[in-house]
Amino acid sequence: MLTNMVEACLRKPLISRIVQTYLSVLRVFEKIALPMLMIFMRLWMAKIFWYSGLTKISSWKSTVFLFKEEYKVPVIPPEIAAYFATAFELTCPVLLVLGLGARFATLPMLAMTAVIQFTYLDLIDHRYWAMLLAVILFYGPGTVSLDHFIFKKFGRR
Repeated sequence: MLTNMVEACLRKPLISRIVQTYLSVLRVFEKIALPMLMIFMRLWMAKIFWYSGLTKISSWKSTVFLFKEEYKVPVIPPEIAAYFATAFELTCPVLLVLGLGARFATLPMLAMTAVIQFTYLDLIDHRYWAMLLAVILFYGPGTVSLDHFIFKKFGRR
């Protein structure tokens, strides 16, 4: 029996065996590592925005002052911009952690990231935030999420 398996392996070209091994490794990565990576990205971004929201509500006067004097958001009055930013920073992270409406939740976070990036041009972190949020936006929250569960349970059959 063992001899038959060895002979069968030797009959396959080397490149075919290499490709099959590579594809097997990719399948394992897609099943295990990719969902974990998506969870990590969601939790990382949720943590950043959640703490920012908590900082805003802990000192509301300074938050409004920053929106008036530092950020100078165009079009929207500073008080309203502060309310919206705080609301988004406290709701979107919860949605990201749950993986519920995660793609939708990334949109305000991406918008805030863009505003921050243009306010503080020298800081590069926001570009990385935008990349992580873009992955979630375009690929979804991953298989370990309420979005995935809902789609699987009630989505197209």
